Amino acid sequence: MSLTEKLSFECDYTTGAHPEILKKLTETNIESLPGYGADRYCESAKEKIRNLCNNDVEVFFLVGGTQTNSIVIASLLNSYEGVIAADTGHVSVHEAGAIEYTGHKVLTLPHHDGKIMPTELSAYMDNFYNDENHEHMVFPGMVYISHPTENGTLYTKNELKQISDICRMYDIPLFLDGARLGYGLMSRNTDVTLPDIAELCDVFYIGGTKVGALCGEVVVFKKSATPKHFMTTVKQHGALLAKGRLLGVQFDTLFTDNLYFEISRHAIEMAEFLKTVLKEKGYHFAWESFTNQQFVILENKQMEKLKEKVRFSFWEKYDNSHTVVRFATSWSTKKEDIEKLKTIL
Repeated sequence: MSLTEKLSFECDYTTGAHPEILKKLTETNIESLPGYGADRYCESAKEKIRNLCNNDVEVFFLVGGTQTNSIVIASLLNSYEGVIAADTGHVSVHEAGAIEYTGHKVLTLPHHDGKIMPTELSAYMDNFYNDENHEHMVFPGMVYISHPTENGTLYTKNELKQISDICRMYDIPLFLDGARLGYGLMSRNTDVTLPDIAELCDVFYIGGTKVGALCGEVVVFKKSATPKHFMTTVKQHGALLAKGRLLGVQFDTLFTDNLYFEISRHAIEMAEFLKTVLKEKGYHFAWESFTNQQFVILENKQMEKLKEKVRFSFWEKYDNSHTVVRFATSWSTKKEDIEKLKTIL
């Protein structure tokens, strides 16, 4: 097979956009609309998201995940503060120092299946303020988590509430990275809803890039936690899109007739089917994931052979002769693709 003929399970943003989005972009293409997110499609999308969150929130559109993480964190921290994250967190390992580039240190806690534990967060905060030298240290100014995590795992509502309570106790914001939020919300093994997240987090974002859009993320702040002149900060960081309509039309479409949730559920169904196929073929998983990312242990020679016909992602070395790789499904994954993979395996 050529590269273009390979089956692709390497990520959830390797295809373009959902056809309904492309259709709407084409239909609205000639309309003359105000720039920078002041158009009626952005306003319509914002209203739909506010209603879904069932909370008093402010909504903003950004172009990508790294820009969103970097700008949200920079806008909420003082110059002497850092952000607490799991040592496997996206801002810790996969953003090329974007957070540190803004002048803020990432303060890591050990992960447990990709998550930070409330007890360890509480101990970290307690130890910091009981250190008589803490005025000479980087202050923990906020907590960053992702849902799903980098490991495809999910926080329970109770865990989320405990972390939120600790943040309230120390008067620091809780920020939830939702780059794959749709896949988390539609998992068969979650008790967390969008209103729960809006209630327990000070800021979070709803990912579009990985969930059906060409690009874009929706940042949602509690009104009480919204930084002053946030869009000015976005522009300072070079992330304000002049043709904001591009984002508004996409998210207005995604949040019409439950499209965002339906395509997310499809990705979960495909992931569960993929999991079944892999188990039937005798493959073992590095850990249990109930979202669209599945982490499989492959023998190295077997991995190299499989690469000839299938695209997947390297994750980490398991031992000298085995590697953990990631298979990801998405809104666009077809059942036939997994059937083809089964034949190859």
